Amino acid sequence: MEYKIIRLKKGKEESLLRLHPWVFSGAVASMPENIEEGETVKVVTSTGDFIGIGHFQIGSIVVRILSFDDIAIDEAFFADRLTAAYNLRRTLNLIRQDNNAMRLVHGEGDFLPGLIVDLYGNTAVVQAHSPGMHFARNIIANALVNLDGADIKNVYYKSETTLPFKAQLDPQNDYIIGSFETNIAVENGLKFHVDWLKGQKTGFFVDQRDNRSLLEHYAAGRNVLNMFCYTGGFSFYAMRGGANLVHSVDSSSKAITLTNANVELNFPGDTRHQAFAEDAFKFLNGIDDKYDLIILDPPAFAKHRSAIKNAMIGYRKLNAMAFEKIRPGGILFTFSCSQAISKEQFRLAVFSAAAMSKRKVRILHQLTQPADHPINIYHPEGEYLKGLILYVE
Repeated sequence: MEYKIIRLKKGKEESLLRLHPWVFSGAVASMPENIEEGETVKVVTSTGDFIGIGHFQIGSIVVRILSFDDIAIDEAFFADRLTAAYNLRRTLNLIRQDNNAMRLVHGEGDFLPGLIVDLYGNTAVVQAHSPGMHFARNIIANALVNLDGADIKNVYYKSETTLPFKAQLDPQNDYIIGSFETNIAVENGLKFHVDWLKGQKTGFFVDQRDNRSLLEHYAAGRNVLNMFCYTGGFSFYAMRGGANLVHSVDSSSKAITLTNANVELNFPGDTRHQAFAEDAFKFLNGIDDKYDLIILDPPAFAKHRSAIKNAMIGYRKLNAMAFEKIRPGGILFTFSCSQAISKEQFRLAVFSAAAMSKRKVRILHQLTQPADHPINIYHPEGEYLKGLILYVE
């Protein structure tokens, strides 16, 4: 198949020769006038040597490279890449009777830039972050239901909030294949409702699975506060870990309803749990020294580099309140999911907050995203989740 050609300026191929999968607009010397957003294109050097093939889009990133080999981007390509992604999850032992929730495709980390796929039982929830993946959605859906051993029956497409606004693609959130069966999935033996129809992201934050398991080991006999709880993931792990009490807080009343439903699903009638629909800063301000295990897992404070300064202030203020309020001998789980904030910047914000509290603080663990959110070694931007477990005297 013939693809249109994007030619780079002299010397602008260096990052691509190091296998970084993005072509930036400033590197482009020429492209055809009739090129359309989402189209598959070839990228060549200033002298016409092939570099890669990928999806074109308007913006600062003009091409997301799908392959550095000169191959066709067709049904077989997507079937091969999805099979490789599924086989990795099998290698990670995530496909078990007591676990059917995981990320199947993590964009660049699975060499499918612009594509996210989360699995909940036999439903795959697909998000496109590029026009090219939006146009390939039906091919992707067919490849998913044909994945050997995966038993995927339903494919829900959820890209209304993830595609570039300027592309004017008007995506509709809907089932491409199949229909609604159940929204209950299982993670490490715990059940939860997933709201992929109206919830955030794909309906559940599977990226905190390993960190929730770690929390379970620290929860016994503690009074646990789960801030920004969303649907209560950390809360029901804390309860299984033997927490004395668990309080879940989120500003969204819809999230609190789901949290209560998830706790009831696993611990029916358990009076150790209470949930509050309240502003995080307001709630933290009034807790005194009630808790000796606090989880801070806020939404991204910085979605773009322009917001880094304000995000750093937000992380510092939030963590300072936790340091001030947590009981002596308490444990703080604190996170940032802002891709624009580096590990060093996040640590600086938390360290500044600790210094303000004048308390003795020790790092027990340094956390990141789980293995089903792999990081392409040539694309370090894929590392977005940062976390610390701290012991506070």
